[in-house]
Amino acid sequence: MGYLTSPALSETGYVVLDRHDQSADPAEWRDLEYVGWRSSGITRFAPLASHAGDIECNGFWNHTPPRADKDGVWIPSQVAKAPTLQARALEPGANVGRCRVIELQPNTYADAIYNLHQDDNNRLNTEGTGWVVRAWLNLTDDPDSLLILRSDRFDPSTEIRLPLYAGSRIVVDTQRFWHAVWHQGPEPRYSLICSWTSGPELDAYLTAGNADPHPASVPLPAALVAEAQAEMHRRIEERRQAFEAHGIVMEPTESLYS
Repeated sequence: MGYLTSPALSETGYVVLDRHDQSADPAEWRDLEYVGWRSSGITRFAPLASHAGDIECNGFWNHTPPRADKDGVWIPSQVAKAPTLQARALEPGANVGRCRVIELQPNTYADAIYNLHQDDNNRLNTEGTGWVVRAWLNLTDDPDSLLILRSDRFDPSTEIRLPLYAGSRIVVDTQRFWHAVWHQGPEPRYSLICSWTSGPELDAYLTAGNADPHPASVPLPAALVAEAQAEMHRRIEERRQAFEAHGIVMEPTESLYS
């Protein structure tokens, strides 16, 4: 039967929308309650919607009852501090699953490449319903920082690099791509991340935002890419050996966050 997907994402799996006027919005993310959670880089999250309305970030399938990344429950204490952010998450009219602000500390390109991971948004999702995708709405102005997408984790020729200006809006099928952010700092980066369900409402939002499936990818020096590749493989091997010392076998293609 398959899933209901967005035509705008069918070709490349990602789109960049017109930028939001972030300067017109209050910096509501400063007042939110943050918690630690595994992700790409040194991060904290401020959840706005979770499985049951608690301040936590776990996948909905890890709760009782388990469900797909849909029907997030808004957290009253958080949305009271950030009504504008909640409104932005609700703007498409699509079903919202997990919704949270990420705080990412500065890192290196090699860090980002090592931390590449795929999401599991559609675990337990029912065929015939909308496919869950992920949106990044960048809150701070980080023009030198890049959202990195790879269709093949180990092949840099598949890499797309998208700059993260204030107000950048990027929607990605994050089960299709390995992804992470290279944040060059010097201050933490903040972005609103939403799980949205594909359907007519999301399609209309993407169309209204002039969704571009072919945005320019930022070039990087070949030597920098090669150095990061070598460092990624070194860290993976180091981790494999550490796990092996404890009797745990790690597959070569296993993500750090799987």
